[in-house]
Amino acid sequence: MPAGRLMSASVLVPVMMALRWLTGACGVQDEKMADLAKAAAHWDAAYAQGDDTHSWFEKHPDMSLRMLGSAGISAADALIDVGGGASPLARALLDRGFGDLTVLDISAAGMQHARDRLGSRANQVHWLTADVLSWHPRRRYQAWHDRAVYHFLTTDEHRQQYLHTLDTATDMGAIAVFGCFAPDGPQHCSGLPAARYSPAQLARQVGAKWLLISQDREEHITPAGTIQPFTWIALRRQS
Repeated sequence: MPAGRLMSASVLVPVMMALRWLTGACGVQDEKMADLAKAAAHWDAAYAQGDDTHSWFEKHPDMSLRMLGSAGISAADALIDVGGGASPLARALLDRGFGDLTVLDISAAGMQHARDRLGSRANQVHWLTADVLSWHPRRRYQAWHDRAVYHFLTTDEHRQQYLHTLDTATDMGAIAVFGCFAPDGPQHCSGLPAARYSPAQLARQVGAKWLLISQDREEHITPAGTIQPFTWIALRRQS
């Protein structure tokens, strides 16, 4: 076989392998983008019907404030509310003098409800439209708050992606507060499956580098009058 043809084959094979790898990588990336768009559309559609009729609605974030307070979070701390959407937490924290607040949610429509309620004070909050599973934090926070996001993660892959983001966004000594469905809570919410946790189960999920420092139970009453039991925990990052 002529040397020129041998050279062509030696170059062509790696090129074909590279193209095959790139095609596969692009396919995976396209699939992830499609999943992100689908999730955003789901929650945007939910919030398009209003924010005060959904099962997760609460007029005042009493449990969130109680758990943050019990963990020693003060107005001087930088706090991110993951999945904050239309939550009243940002307003409650601004009322208490917090000056470094970030709200992250996959639904821009959800956050718009909160922004509208805050009026001109909305400019005092950093609003991030992003999926926590793929978001790349550009800074660290002293407090991480999650009411009713983590329990929607029902695969190991998604839970590991979430926890990677949590670790990237925090340093040793940071506080993480979670509110998730309790073992006797709903198995579905907003048309999606949901996981349920005891305090010990939820703390084990977050991992050994986080120390459980407080726990509580809430029986959230929905606008329709039904009861949704929640497990609440606060953890401090040890490493």
